[in-house]
Amino acid sequence: MKFGIVIFPGSNCDYDSYYLLKNVLRVETEFLFHKENSLHNCDVIILPGGFSYGDYLRCGAIARFSPIMKEVIKFANEGGTVIGICNGFQILCESGLLPGVLSKNNSLKFQCFDQTLKIVNNKTRFTNLYNENEIVTFPIAHGEGNFIIDETGLKELYDNNQIVLKYCDNYGNITLESNPNGSINNIAGICNKEGNVFGLMPHPERCSEAILGNTDGIKIFQSILNN
Repeated sequence: MKFGIVIFPGSNCDYDSYYLLKNVLRVETEFLFHKENSLHNCDVIILPGGFSYGDYLRCGAIARFSPIMKEVIKFANEGGTVIGICNGFQILCESGLLPGVLSKNNSLKFQCFDQTLKIVNNKTRFTNLYNENEIVTFPIAHGEGNFIIDETGLKELYDNNQIVLKYCDNYGNITLESNPNGSINNIAGICNKEGNVFGLMPHPERCSEAILGNTDGIKIFQSILNN
């Protein structure tokens, strides 16, 4: 299985993902510059977090027009595996591959700390190695992570089992206090109806090695390999 990681201007978590896949999981991995028109026959595409390209307008709104996104959208619509992390999640929503939108945190402050999450759907190609309702801790680092969707769209997410991750407290309780950004129903990650596109605001690539003090995130990538 070959992974492709898109580099947008200002990216920084692209190298985190590359190091994890190439040197820790030892799978074939390649960088894809955002102006390219080819995915180089990659089997999995990662839209990484941690960049600032166009964020002054609206996060992901300009990045979605990068030439490579035409190929990513085509790839996803044909069933290809795509995962968007943080800014990548925003691009997936802006490009129409996932429903809803990410807005400013309700605190209007950038939030950066370890956050507990509940795996509410472990039947996806991205979470199949977790237990249902397993509690994990991933770092978050974002100013616009407030997931918004209208009532009809929210119902569809529940009806189609598209909600994958929710923010929770240390005991798995979904509470107002455990919601770091105001996301509706504490939603932290969703997939599309077909289950091949996944977007999440927390950063699993930043908690996938023992040297980092936390390996909760590595099963996201191992689940993809296990699929």
